[in-house]
Amino acid sequence: MKYSILIAFIASFGSMLCGFLLNVDYSEKLIGFGVLGLFFVAFPLFAYYRWKDKDIKDYMLTQENLDKMKATQKSRKS
Repeated sequence: MKYSILIAFIASFGSMLCGFLLNVDYSEKLIGFGVLGLFFVAFPLFAYYRWKDKDIKDYMLTQENLDKMKATQKSRKS
C-alpha cells in the first residue's frame, strides 16, 4: 500500500511538473490530470492507509473525552 501511494504521488507530481516545464499543446491537460490524480487517487489512498486501524471514538468530543482532557489539564497545573 505504501508503495502504491508513493507511485501515485510521483506520477501525479511528475505529470504536473511536465505540464509546467514542457511547451506542448496539451501541457494544461498534464497539469489538470496531475492535480486530479493527486486529489482523487493519492490523497484518499493515503488517508485510508493512515486511518484504517484507528477508532473514530478517540477523536470525537464526547463527555468521557472531555472529562479526560480536564483531568489531564489539572494534573499538568499541579
